[in-house]
Amino acid sequence: MSDEEAEPNATRRLPTLDKTPGEADAATPPAADTPSPDTAGHDRVRRFWSARRVPAALVALVLLAAAGLLLYDVAAVRADRPAMAWRRRLARELATRHLDNPWVLGAAAVALVLGIWLFVLAVTPGLRQVLPMRPAAPDLRAGLDRAAAALVLRDRAMEVAGVQSVRMAVSRRKAKAHCVSHFRELDEVRADLDTSLGEGLRQLGLAHELRLTVDVRRPKKR
Repeated sequence: MSDEEAEPNATRRLPTLDKTPGEADAATPPAADTPSPDTAGHDRVRRFWSARRVPAALVALVLLAAAGLLLYDVAAVRADRPAMAWRRRLARELATRHLDNPWVLGAAAVALVLGIWLFVLAVTPGLRQVLPMRPAAPDLRAGLDRAAAALVLRDRAMEVAGVQSVRMAVSRRKAKAHCVSHFRELDEVRADLDTSLGEGLRQLGLAHELRLTVDVRRPKKR
């Protein structure tokens, strides 16, 4: 069989479906209306809440001990037994001391401080060491430890030419890099660090963008 006879059978034109411009526009939604995976749900990401196990356990133990002691004393009085000495003394002090007494003011101040502390613990999330990440799924939440984020960024900074040592600090809103460069111009090293660390921050997938600060210095002379 010659090449001229095999060519029509080997090459076939596939059928195509021609669309009018109006049909193509209707079938394809605008790209601006489709949210990207990086921005979807960005504003709804919140910090992780701490369980507050230690403060809750301490408050529960104190309240349990005070309630149990008071209940025991009330039951003893109901059984025609004298009240405990601390209860009689407390009742006498409350009846005789004035409100402007230093001991009364000190106890009130302590109670106020404890109340404010408990209120702050109740309304704040806690877990400041965990940075929330962008959700990859509607029912999935992820967080990155600040120490781990600092370690990843430090490794990226060490890959820049001219960097001798790096001290990285990551907070809830900032990422600070203190670098020591032993060769190359400091401006060039700083520019490369801005590019590398900026890309590293984007790759971390954090829900809230951190503000990057880079400080480059020469090593101290001995």
